[in-house]
Amino acid sequence: MRPKIMVVEDETAIVTILRYNLERAGFAVEEANDGEEALWRIREVKPDVLLLDWMLPKLSGLELCRQLRRDPETRNLPIIMLTARGEETDRVRGLDSGADDYVPKPFSPQEVVARIRAVLRRIRPAFSEEVLSYADLQMDLAAHKVTRSAEPVHLGPTEFRLLRFLMEHPGRVFSREQLLDGVWGQDIYVEPRTVDVHIRRLRKALNGENLPDLIRTVRSAGYALDAQGTAA
Repeated sequence: MRPKIMVVEDETAIVTILRYNLERAGFAVEEANDGEEALWRIREVKPDVLLLDWMLPKLSGLELCRQLRRDPETRNLPIIMLTARGEETDRVRGLDSGADDYVPKPFSPQEVVARIRAVLRRIRPAFSEEVLSYADLQMDLAAHKVTRSAEPVHLGPTEFRLLRFLMEHPGRVFSREQLLDGVWGQDIYVEPRTVDVHIRRLRKALNGENLPDLIRTVRSAGYALDAQGTAA
C-alpha cells in the first residue's frame, strides 16, 4: 500500500517538482494550496505525512500545524515543514509548533523523499516492516500470508489489500470513499457499497468460530480496525 503524502504549498512549480519526485519514489500525492483548504482536506484524505509550507495564504503553516496538534484526530499526523525561513530561531519555532522535521528551501527533492521515509520509519513503522501485527492478527507481506491466533486466514486479493490498509492505520476510521481510494485506487470507479461486501467477507474470514470482531463499524462514518469491534 502506497503511503499518502499531502503537499500543502501555494507555489505551483514547487508542487509540480514534489509530485513528480514523490510519485517516482512510490508515494501517492494529494495537494492543498492554502492553509484553510488543507485543514478540511486533511480530514477528508487522512494523509500519512504532511509536507507543509510555512508561508501560506489564509492560514499560515505554523498556525495550521498548531491546530492539527490540538485536534485528537490529527495529533499524531507526521508533519515536515518546508520553508525559506532558514534561521535557527525559525527552525525552533517550527519544531515547537509540532513539526516532526524541517527542510529549508531551496531543497533537494531526494532529501525530501529521504526525510519522509525516515519519518515514516520512526512514526509509522508498519510501512517499513514485512510483518504487520495487531491484537492476535499477523500479516506476513513477503509470504502473503495472514494468521489469527496462529491459525491461517484465507483471504482473496481484495480482502488482503483491504486488511493491509486497515492494519497500517489501526484505530483510524475510514469512510467508504477513503477505503476505495486507498485500496482500489483513485483511477478506478467502484460503487461505495462494494466496500461493505468486502468488509463482510473480511469479517467472515477473520472471525471464524466465535472470535471477537476486529473491525468496528462507525455509523454514518465508515470502518476501523479496532479490537473493540463494536458498532458506534
